[in-house]
Amino acid sequence: MQKSLAALQVPRITEGGRVGPIDSSLMPRFAGPATFARLPMLGEVPAADVAVLGVPFDSGVSYRPGARFGPAAIREASRLLRPYNPAVDISPFAELQVADAGDVALNPFNIHEAIETLEGASTAFAQDNTKLVTIGGDHTIALPLLRSVASVHGPVALLHFDAHLDTWDTYFGAEYTHGTPFRRAVEEGIVDTEALAHVGTRGPLYGKKDLEDDRRFGFGIYTSADVFRRGVDEIVDALRDRIGNRPLYVSIDIDVLDPAHAPGTGTPEAGGMTSRELLEILRGLRKLNLVGADVVEVAPAFDHAEITSVAASHLAYEFVSWYAGLAAN
Repeated sequence: MQKSLAALQVPRITEGGRVGPIDSSLMPRFAGPATFARLPMLGEVPAADVAVLGVPFDSGVSYRPGARFGPAAIREASRLLRPYNPAVDISPFAELQVADAGDVALNPFNIHEAIETLEGASTAFAQDNTKLVTIGGDHTIALPLLRSVASVHGPVALLHFDAHLDTWDTYFGAEYTHGTPFRRAVEEGIVDTEALAHVGTRGPLYGKKDLEDDRRFGFGIYTSADVFRRGVDEIVDALRDRIGNRPLYVSIDIDVLDPAHAPGTGTPEAGGMTSRELLEILRGLRKLNLVGADVVEVAPAFDHAEITSVAASHLAYEFVSWYAGLAAN
């Protein structure tokens, strides 16, 4: 009996004194719990430097629902992630204790209550000096996440990767939706209006006023066409100059990628970035002072062969590697 129980124990990689992911040489990737990157749950470690937090919420969407299933899909796709990131020469799970914090339970019928609940949960992490990589969920969740980092760091710089601006005022009179978080953030004074940028925007708008409002708020815009024509390195240089050494929050709507690279999302737009371009931009920014990050709008019901979920899991992994690189230096 004891031998049988021993066989059920989860074999983990332990490096640098940190509890790491399940050892895939001893337990196949398709077996065992689908935590992010097969990491331990938060309750299985004494404390975490970085927590991956799921937010299964999509009550703020304006078109196709389904992002509430995003966290589970991203975790499932993340089974293929490995402990060493050669692109940035770091083993993130050895540098930092990283854990899966599970999901925040939000009220799907009351968006105001949901926002308050997430703000409270994420603020507790921020005040405990635990960095978050949040996997959503629709883009409404970026607002309470920004509030939480601002409660510790003051107004933060913001890089927003998205096909859309998400600075509209209201939808059907509702001020909190997935298309309004960054207008609210500017109005609340929780972002640094000297260091705001959209990257990857494209597609039709409701009118020219959308762009005029956006510039008034302080956003710089680097469209997906800019990334294509100017190249990754030039865009990275421009973003570094814009952000400087300010505390930085990065928010990625998966629809910043072209539908060929991310079909599983609620509001797809043609002409987007490739996953390679987006990964290389993040890697080029890795010396900036990252204090919070999210990947949102993965809607697996519209995905094919986990294309979108795989991309999202790799983006979240780059955020963990970014945190680890800052800690190592």
